[in-house]
Amino acid sequence: MPYSILIVCHANVSRSVMAEAILRRMLEERGLTDRFELTSGGVAYYARDGALASLDARLVLEDIGIEIDKNTKSTDLKRHRHLIENADLIFAMTTEQVEMLEQGFPEAAGKAIFTLKQYAGAPGDIEDPQGQSESVFAACRDEINDCLCASIERLIEDASQR
Repeated sequence: MPYSILIVCHANVSRSVMAEAILRRMLEERGLTDRFELTSGGVAYYARDGALASLDARLVLEDIGIEIDKNTKSTDLKRHRHLIENADLIFAMTTEQVEMLEQGFPEAAGKAIFTLKQYAGAPGDIEDPQGQSESVFAACRDEINDCLCASIERLIEDASQR
C-alpha cells in the first residue's frame, strides 16, 4: 500500500498545488511514484471543491519545467475528510493550518502533521502569495522546493519504516 501524503493550505489553489507538483516530480525522478500517493486540499472556511488552480502557480511551475493541467481543481477537505483519515503524513504550509486540522478535523487526531518548513528543519511558515506578483509566487515556489529538497531523504526513510 502506498505511503499517503496530504498537502494542505487554506484554499488548495496555490501553495499546496505547487508543493504537490514539485514533490510528485521529485518522486518520479527517483522512480518512487508507486510507493507514494499524493493529494492536496484546503482547510479554510472558504475552501471550495472545484476552484481552478491559480494561473500564477501554474506559470511559476512551468518556469521550472512542471506542467499541471489547466483544469486542476481544488479540494475542500471539509467535504473530503477521508483524505485526512487516510493520510500517513500531512504537510501544512502554516502553523495556523496545523491548528485548523487539529481543532476542526477529528480525523487528524494522532496523525503525523507538520508544517513543510518544520519537517525540513526550518522555522516559520510558507506565506500565501495569492493576490501578489508573479515574483512573489516564484519566491514561494522556491521556498517550497527548498523545503522538499531538504526533506526528501527523510520522507523516503519515514515511508520505508511504515
